[in-house]
Amino acid sequence: MSTEIRLAGVIGDPIAHSKSPALHGHWLARYGIPGHYVPLKIARKDLKKTLRALPRMGFSGVNVTIPHKEHVLSFADSVTDRAALIGAANTLTFSANGQLQADNTDGVGFLANLYQNAPDWRADAGPALVLGAGGASRAVVSALLGDGAPQVFLVNRTRVRGETLREKLGARVKVMDWAHIPDLLPDISCLVNTTSLGMEGGQPLQIDLSDLRPTTLVTDIVYTPLQTGLLQQAAELGCPTVDGLGMLLHQAAPGFERWFGRKPDVDGDLRQAVLSA
Repeated sequence: MSTEIRLAGVIGDPIAHSKSPALHGHWLARYGIPGHYVPLKIARKDLKKTLRALPRMGFSGVNVTIPHKEHVLSFADSVTDRAALIGAANTLTFSANGQLQADNTDGVGFLANLYQNAPDWRADAGPALVLGAGGASRAVVSALLGDGAPQVFLVNRTRVRGETLREKLGARVKVMDWAHIPDLLPDISCLVNTTSLGMEGGQPLQIDLSDLRPTTLVTDIVYTPLQTGLLQQAAELGCPTVDGLGMLLHQAAPGFERWFGRKPDVDGDLRQAVLSA
C-alpha cells in the first residue's frame, strides 16, 4: 500500500460553480491515477496562510480563480515571465520544500483552443480585435502578440484600463473607443470577446458584425451558453467560430501534467464530461 495519493485543487471565492473538479476528475479516472482534485473556497483574508498550509497537507498545486488571480503573485516564491507580464496567475505548483511557483496558462489555453478548432487560422494573418481589458484580456492579448499578431486593437468600455494594458504589453497594442468597432471590422483576422457580455443571465453583447470578412475568426471566452449571440451572428455570416469551453480545457492541461505526472488529452470525451457536470 505504498501508492502515493496526489492532491490538487482550485481556490476561489465563490467556487461551487467551477467546472475544474469535473475536468480534472475525468482525467484522473481516465488514466487511473490515484489522486483527488478538490474545490476550496478561500476568503481573501485567509489566502496567504492557506497557500502556505496546502503543501504541508500534501497538495502538489492548485488552480486559482476569481478573485485571487492577482493577489497570489505577492505570495509566490517564483513567478514565470508570462504570469509577471500578465499580472495574474491561474496555476500554482508547490515544490517538495513548500515553495510556490506561480504561472499563467490562460494564454496557452486560448491559443491551443483556436488551433485545435480552427487549424487554418494563424495569429500573424492580420490584426486582432479584442473586446475587454480585464485579466482574461491581458492573457489573450499577450498570447496573440507572442504568436505573431502584427497588431491588437483593444476596445474597453473604460478606456483607462485599456491604456494601462497597452503600457504593459507594448506599442503593437492600440487602444480604440467602443464606437470605432465598425471601422475596425473589415480589416481584422480575429475577433475575441473577453468580456462577460453575452453570458447567460447577463447583459447582451450588442455589435453588428456585418462588415466582417468571411475569413475572420470569431471566438468568445464565455462558454455559458456555448453558442453566444456573438458566435451565432458570426456563423450566420459564414465566419469560422470557436467557443470558449476549449480554452478552459486547454489551460488546465499544464497544471495536471505538473501535479499528477501525466500529459492529458483534450478531446471530445473530456468536453462532454465537463458539459455534463
